Amino acid sequence: MTTHTVQAGYLPGLTADEVAWQQLSFSQHGTRVDVAVPMLTALQMNALAERVRRASALHLKTMSVSDIIGVIDRAMARLLDRDDPFRQQADQWLPVVTGFDADMVRLGLTAFFKTFRAPQLHRFVAEDFANPKVLDGFQPTPKGGAVRAFGPDLLVHSWAGNVPALALWSFVCGLLVKAGNIGKLPSAEPLFAGWFARLLAEVHPPWVECMAVVWWRGAGDDGAAELYAQADTVVAYGGNDSLDAIRKRLPVTTRFLPHGHKLGVGLIGVSALDTLKAPPLARLAAWDVMRYDQQGCYSPHVFYVERGGAVTPRAFADYLAAELANLHRRFPRRAQGLDDAAAVAKWQQAFEWKLLAAEHRQDALIGGPTTAWQVAYRDQLQPLAPTALQRSIQVVAVDALESVMPVIGAQRRYLQTAGVAASPEALYRLADMLGAAGVTRISAIGAMSAPEAGWHHDGRFNLLDLVRMTEIENSAEMAAQPLARYAD
Repeated sequence: MTTHTVQAGYLPGLTADEVAWQQLSFSQHGTRVDVAVPMLTALQMNALAERVRRASALHLKTMSVSDIIGVIDRAMARLLDRDDPFRQQADQWLPVVTGFDADMVRLGLTAFFKTFRAPQLHRFVAEDFANPKVLDGFQPTPKGGAVRAFGPDLLVHSWAGNVPALALWSFVCGLLVKAGNIGKLPSAEPLFAGWFARLLAEVHPPWVECMAVVWWRGAGDDGAAELYAQADTVVAYGGNDSLDAIRKRLPVTTRFLPHGHKLGVGLIGVSALDTLKAPPLARLAAWDVMRYDQQGCYSPHVFYVERGGAVTPRAFADYLAAELANLHRRFPRRAQGLDDAAAVAKWQQAFEWKLLAAEHRQDALIGGPTTAWQVAYRDQLQPLAPTALQRSIQVVAVDALESVMPVIGAQRRYLQTAGVAASPEALYRLADMLGAAGVTRISAIGAMSAPEAGWHHDGRFNLLDLVRMTEIENSAEMAAQPLARYAD
């Protein structure tokens, strides 16, 4: 086995020999990569936070948001260039570290990076701010007076590593609101955030100390506590237990924006189930299941399929299974660890026990222990529940999609994305009901795992939630008028 060593993180002002390093090892397809991640003391973390805060005040907060977008766009152009060294190391090492198929990672990164080009980022800012210039200075308001948005002096990110390069989303958000950014690497994918910070510093050298990328084990040590104590705002991704642990470590005055586990669901109406539309729709649904083996918070777990079309729900399940088999040949599922394999086996076994007790003999498990995907078909309404991931999906037949709303609403706290295939009239009727049930994003089938730029993550504002608004009231403007030189 060939072994390589890669240094992760980004620590402006610190040399490698000043820092303690922890080794994380990953192997895939005969290649092993040892990733060295930095472990800072409380004193080092304190000095790093102060350096980032000071540099961002000088070199980031003084830029216009349009100029910031220009820097990010140049970095994205580099990452979209297959001949660029930064893109080449992402294509080379992220499949080894994450275990995902190399072609899946390559195509996924390209699609992801394209959402951060300048036109998309301008739309992103405009989605949250009717007048994006409020990020640059005071702007007049319709009621009189003026308003300005100020980003945090120090924004801390705690990233998850279930999807490659996931850190990019909140990292870019922090830059757009002109915050000094320090991110904590996920142990599952500890590479991309540090590369992105280095790339930004190379593209725009004044930013060299405006950001940092660190690591600690688990809930963190004294260094983590020091960083959390200095943060104005903390954005965190991960499981609910880890988010709760972070919340307990934060001062009560620190703004905390958590993003935990979510459930995705698909709804397929009778208008999409004729013999021409159903097969390509099944292909799109299979892509949503296949992408990163359902590790994204937007990935589907259940497809509810309406009866009454030329293609029955059971036939749609067969189409979906065939497409998953085809996709596995092109994008093999990553090798399963013991925990993942046990979860899939447990899910399969539980479904097989249900089959023995089922009154509806149409129920079936398509695929089995030897396949890298499973489709569980149920002929009666079932609760919305998570599968074992790893390309395991449930297809449930229903008489009408409206009947699904109570079981979807029962999972309100975990809802995020719903993929819908229905006529325009049905789409808006279902959207009202899905929104009331707690769904925050409605997409096409096939786009569930590829959010648009500027989507409202978990129903919140990506940028507005990071800023504080300062207002000059009309009374202050009026009181200033008699004090002007020309008033004499």
